[in-house]
Amino acid sequence: MEKYLAELSEMIKVAKEASSLVLDIYHKGFTVEIKEDNSPVTDADKNSDQVIRSHLLKCFPNHAFLSEEEADDLSRLDKDFAFIIDPLDGTKDFVNHDDEFAINLALCYKHEIVASVTAIPVYHKIYYALKNRGAYKLDTKTNSCHRIFVNDKKKDLIVYKSRYHAFENEAEVYARHKDRIKEVKDAGSSYKACLIAEGKGEITYRLNRGTKEWDTASFTLLIEEAGGYVLDLNKKRIPYNRKDVYNGSYIVVNSLDNWLYP
Repeated sequence: MEKYLAELSEMIKVAKEASSLVLDIYHKGFTVEIKEDNSPVTDADKNSDQVIRSHLLKCFPNHAFLSEEEADDLSRLDKDFAFIIDPLDGTKDFVNHDDEFAINLALCYKHEIVASVTAIPVYHKIYYALKNRGAYKLDTKTNSCHRIFVNDKKKDLIVYKSRYHAFENEAEVYARHKDRIKEVKDAGSSYKACLIAEGKGEITYRLNRGTKEWDTASFTLLIEEAGGYVLDLNKKRIPYNRKDVYNGSYIVVNSLDNWLYP
């Protein structure tokens, strides 16, 4: 069997299951708690995490896990393979019913993402990628699937920004490059990067240390396999399964010709 294909197949399978569960809670109603870091968590986050971890642990008992909703004992650092999971990326999008939340699953091998799945439950879409085998978009309603690529635009650029985590230093970059940037649009969670991966935009910025590995791992491989880049401000790739799970600033871009920073 092709490398990492077994893991990818099970990741897609459980992403579908978790999407159905999350959508059911989304429409029926849910309770919201505030975690120690002042971020919201819902029944959907917890139940999705349980379903995903249980499924993948049964299939791959020797792989490590790093999940937003589970305590990290760092034992994962001793293993070559680790699943990196955000069972509900964009909880604020979920709570505010703007539809653009995601489920992020990534397989890391020796600090590099080699398989990834990003599900957008409300839109019935699953974006997935396999190292050196491309990026794809699956419509779970029609079961149609096709390969996706970033576009080659160099002008009239579209930037996607977060609805709930936008920062002043990012707005300053947009203003500085208004000759190249045509439009700045809001989009939720990992969906911003998915839109860039399928050619519907060119850039998204995160110019602070607010995200963690599970926020970016799945779309990092998706973007790279679609032909784009996810890089820190020194134009270096982000390693994964680190001791410190916080990311620094990064830029997602379709082409290095559009590296509009600072």
